[in-house]
Formats: sequence, structure tokens, C-alpha cells
Amino acid sequence: MRARARTLLAVLLSATLLSGCGSGGGSEAPGDSQDSQDAAAASTPSQTPPSEATAPPEEAPATAGAPEVLRFTGKTVDGKDFDGATLAGKPTVLWFWAPWCPKCRAQAAETAKVAADFSGRANVVGVAGLDRNDSMRDFVAQTRSGTFPHVSDEAGEVWKRFKVTQQSVYVILDKDGKETYSGVLPGGKGLAEKVGKLVG
Repeated sequence: MRARARTLLAVLLSATLLSGCGSGGGSEAPGDSQDSQDAAAASTPSQTPPSEATAPPEEAPATAGAPEVLRFTGKTVDGKDFDGATLAGKPTVLWFWAPWCPKCRAQAAETAKVAADFSGRANVVGVAGLDRNDSMRDFVAQTRSGTFPHVSDEAGEVWKRFKVTQQSVYVILDKDGKETYSGVLPGGKGLAEKVGKLVG
């Protein structure tokens, strides 16, 4: 009787041990194997904290390297933003004109020619004042001088900056923003020569 009980007990113990081993034969819990960990890592998206993400480099403001005289902004006669700092690094012609001025009208063609001839090597910018923007825009259309920008300076802020007190005046600056000429050039004659000396 005791022998049978012992045999039965041995059979029960063996069955219990076999069922506890499972088919894996190891002591690791499900998901603890290296393969399981690798698979989990591959399926988990990378989450870099915002503070550690690489931010795009900030662009330096256009005014950073511009001389003080060119640090002004405004609107063109056709409503576009204009930043004087973008003129830095090249010789610049600022042509101060008024829509009702016959001398200015006579200068338009030569000024446009100089703008075209020195394109990429020098800047030419009209600075319109002493009237309303509608008249300035009409002047540009009538004189066909829209091939270069014209700042609408109704308030006279740019005129004051360059100490211009009358229309049909040219202010010429070298590439560093230093003034090399300020005055009237009837019909724009002599403008090309003055710009040519600055571009080399």
C-alpha cells in the first residue's frame, strides 16, 4: 500500500514539474528574451524631446552688416516691402523725385538705362516724395521706369535721412554706404560715369 502511494506521488510530482517547464525550456518570462527586447525596440517610434531636437539655424537679420545710413524700411510704389539694408555691399544710386517735376521726368530714361547697364553690380532705387502714392505710381508707368524699385516716401522719412530738400537729386553711395555724390544731374547726364568709377 505504501509502495503504491509512493509510486502515485512520484508520478504526480513528475507531471507537475513537466508542466511547469513549458516548451521554451528556459527560466525567462515571456518578452524577456533578447529577441523580444530587440523587436520591441524596433517597433517603438523614437521620441526625441523637443528641447533636444535640432532647430534650424536662425537667419541673421538683413540689417546686421548694413551701414547705419541704409537701415531704413518702407513700401514701394506698388506696395511691396522694401528694406534699405539689402543695398549694402554694392554702390547705390538713390534718385529722389516727385511725380509733378519735369526735371525728374527728364531724368527717368537715363536713370533706367544706368539701372539696366549696371544690373548686378550696383543698385538704383527711386525715392518718390512730395505727393501721393497714386501719382507716384502713374509717374513710374508713364516714364517706363519700373525696371528698378521706387520707394513711396509720402512722409519724407527717407528724404530727411539723406538730407534731401528738393526733387531731382541723386545721392550716390559706395559699397560701404559712404556718400560720394549728392546733387542734380540734368537729364541724368554724368550718372553712368559716376557709377562706373565705383564698380571698377
